[in-house]
Amino acid sequence: MISKGCEQCAKGGKMVLFVYGYCDQRDCFYCPLGEKRKNVTDVYANERLVEDDEDVITEAKRMDALGTSITGGEPQEALEKTCRYLRLLKDEFGEDHHTHLYTGIPGGRENMRRLSEAGLDEIRFHPPLELWGDLHGTEWEDILYIAREEGLTPAFEIPGIRAEPEFLEFLDEGAAEFCNVNEFEMSDGNYRRMQEEGFELQEGHMSAVKGSKDEAIVAEMASHEQVYFCTSVFKDAAQHRNRLKRMAKNVRREFDEITDDGTLVYGKTHADPERFDALGVPEEFYTVKSNHVEIAWWLLEEMIEDGDLNEGEIVEQYPTVDGTVVERTPVA
Repeated sequence: MISKGCEQCAKGGKMVLFVYGYCDQRDCFYCPLGEKRKNVTDVYANERLVEDDEDVITEAKRMDALGTSITGGEPQEALEKTCRYLRLLKDEFGEDHHTHLYTGIPGGRENMRRLSEAGLDEIRFHPPLELWGDLHGTEWEDILYIAREEGLTPAFEIPGIRAEPEFLEFLDEGAAEFCNVNEFEMSDGNYRRMQEEGFELQEGHMSAVKGSKDEAIVAEMASHEQVYFCTSVFKDAAQHRNRLKRMAKNVRREFDEITDDGTLVYGKTHADPERFDALGVPEEFYTVKSNHVEIAWWLLEEMIEDGDLNEGEIVEQYPTVDGTVVERTPVA
């Protein structure tokens, strides 16, 4: 089963709104949060540092966001801010803008009510690993029913550390709507702690943990019709790539080429801008920057081959607000 929120993620249509970097409940050894966002109060909409509400709206429009996933840290520990952004998004984009939130604490009825009233659609609980198998009869069971009573869709989202039948019991009992099992991964934020716990990278993979797709997890968990197993490859090949493609279509200039990976390719040269006008290059094929000119990559190659320009490079970069460069290829 795949939820509405996951359907939108698969299309690259979910903006990621990071609202709060603190999480006072515990220090999970597998927490993927990097140092830049750990224990900070900064807000990020995708890669954009949010300085005012308009930044959130701008980033959502930049990618034609179908919805928003809210994460942290712990969003419930910054509840007022979390609810304010939920209202902002619903007011701007309407009720069809689907929202889901990741949380590692139950929160209680008052939090569920406030989140629901602010516009949250779906809440995904991640109980502490040490409690797995002993959740029945606790506040973790209660909050599933409370969330539903307050108008939210309750679910679990857990890392694929091990197969845990209790999550399936909650599904069969009707307490949780679905359970997402994410392929267990290492990141820059958790690599050292994961190694200390005895976990290793899967051979030939940059992030997946060895054994995270073993038969027990797949057979006992992912075969359930209300469980969705999200692989590392899918996150990269579908979710991330499709989000980049959505952005690229919106921000590309006339001469930018969009690759299959959703990156933008163009040419760059330090030639005198007046030279392009003298050569009769149409304005839509180049842009003059403060100390260089950006131009269609194929036109740059052609002009260098013909001797009209002496140097340049082909640049491939992400369409994100930080414009991270993936590759530079000299042309001379």
